[in-house]
Amino acid sequence: MILFLGNIGTGEIIIIAIVVLLLFGGKKIPELMRSLGKGLKQFRDGVKDIKDDLDV
Repeated sequence: MILFLGNIGTGEIIIIAIVVLLLFGGKKIPELMRSLGKGLKQFRDGVKDIKDDLDV
């Protein structure tokens, strides 16, 4: 499934953005992006902690 991500062009990104906008509406998108950012930060912090534990 992840293999196709390297071939995404501008047209596909626009289509995905339109679908997301239609599904969630304009008011929910900032909240979704904020949640996604927090989750990504927690994931990176977890990976960093694991690397630090393995280096010690």
